[in-house]
Amino acid sequence: MQARRRQARPCRVAIAVVILAATLVFVFLTGVVPNAFTITATPPPRPLLVAPLRRLRESALAVTSAATDATVLLPDWEVLVLLHPNATAIAGSNATCAFRRGASSSPARAIGRLPSGRLAYTCVMPESERRHHPFHAPRIVATAAAHGSPPHEEEDEVMMEKWSGRLVYESAVVNGGEVLVFAKGVNPRQGVNRPASHLRCLYYRRRGIAASLPAATSAQQVFRCPPPPPTSADDVLRVTLAIAGEDEPIPSVATYNPPPPRGITSSPATSKYKICACTMVRNVGKFLREWVEYHAAVGVDRFILYDNGSDDDLPRHVRHLTADGYHVTTLPWPWPKTQEAGFSHGAAVHRDSCEWMAFIDVDEFIFSPHWADSPPSKSMLQSIVAVKPNIGQVSLRCMDFGPSGRTAHPGEGVTQGYTCRRRSPERHKSLLRLDAADPSLLNCVHHFELRPEFAGEMVRRGARVNHYKYQAWPEFRVKFRRRVSTYVADWTDRVNLQSKDRTPGLGFEPVEPAGWAAKFCQVNDTLLRDVTRRWFGSPPSAISSNLVDHD
Repeated sequence: MQARRRQARPCRVAIAVVILAATLVFVFLTGVVPNAFTITATPPPRPLLVAPLRRLRESALAVTSAATDATVLLPDWEVLVLLHPNATAIAGSNATCAFRRGASSSPARAIGRLPSGRLAYTCVMPESERRHHPFHAPRIVATAAAHGSPPHEEEDEVMMEKWSGRLVYESAVVNGGEVLVFAKGVNPRQGVNRPASHLRCLYYRRRGIAASLPAATSAQQVFRCPPPPPTSADDVLRVTLAIAGEDEPIPSVATYNPPPPRGITSSPATSKYKICACTMVRNVGKFLREWVEYHAAVGVDRFILYDNGSDDDLPRHVRHLTADGYHVTTLPWPWPKTQEAGFSHGAAVHRDSCEWMAFIDVDEFIFSPHWADSPPSKSMLQSIVAVKPNIGQVSLRCMDFGPSGRTAHPGEGVTQGYTCRRRSPERHKSLLRLDAADPSLLNCVHHFELRPEFAGEMVRRGARVNHYKYQAWPEFRVKFRRRVSTYVADWTDRVNLQSKDRTPGLGFEPVEPAGWAAKFCQVNDTLLRDVTRRWFGSPPSAISSNLVDHD
């Protein structure tokens, strides 16, 4: 009997070792601790299945060593090519997308470095390439070498991700280490967000998963993740999300860029700007100077533009403004219909440099009739945010202006050319105290969700937003290309017919309605036109030279 017991002990020890090893492997691959090790009474989330390491090469986690790091097929056959962080840009406009068969190519346009730091180019997929599946990514080559480019080697080929499906598309490091992951398709419906407990953040490289960590927040297209363990500066990590109960993680083109080591900063510490302005733009070059100069005069210290695919030489307009002393920053943001996510990015990454952020469009001007008898001063906007410390957001009602009889863009500026508006406000826009934003960064473009200790305040009288919304038809019809908001239907979609986001009397095609130039004219309102003429001349000229500083 004692001999049997002595023989059984090694068996039990061996079984225990096997169970322990299997448990450790399970925890490494899934990040989920089995129930036997759970010490809390709260039931654990569903097991999170992650593709085994041997399948990474075949899955969405595969990483290529070619110059092309990732490629996304956007709507309208537009191809977005992302290069490795250490790739060298091709000078000027001398770039071409060369597709794998060597016979197809398309002119490539450099859009700069994305917030994550990677060089990005766009081009249109040639007709001949659209017939071949799966879609292979092109290479970015100098135009002179495009036709002589050899076919892609099989091991260098990169398959395109499709914007029409799920995709992790960007990331950002905030608060000294936390990671924001931007993904579409995880929370596909407005107001319905998957619990963060059902998600894990995966950091990976060619050799496999580096870390699997629980997500902290989940709202719209923004997910907050813990940082991965320290890694070599030369070891580029990719980041994605995994959903409980699903075998494969979300496809990803996003990389993780660790923050600089403690004690090392990219620039000397400075005090925060009092008021910044953030907006998402596309082809607004001819409107930009009027908007920047006006708001700089009344109190905006810095302008942050998320460029959503401009091809009207926006950098040239920004260079001219910068040369004139205005602080204008541009970030390429090529992702379609992601305005809410872009604003979340802006609220998070600029929290250390801006105290308040005005989220307004380039056709929107903050104005108060009380300013009419005074010269322009930075104290004007500062008076709007001079609120109690527990007020985290100030909202202003929008007055929507119509075409005002115009049939073409008024060369003297929108504040001068559009002077007829609707009687009642329809929407509002907000200035956000960035420290008050909820960690989820949830927003609906017009306003943000706030931390519990903060409240919002609506300005009932005085200040407002002049929204030059319904402009001359040649300008307004450009909007039919695509809506920028994630949750607002495009103009051609026959849904939400009664929504306030729909223009009354407008159809589903870019066809000018009868009498468009006279529409939306209930009140003749020349207040801002007259004020800016007194401030800056008639027509408005070099606003910067007339700026009066009454700080």
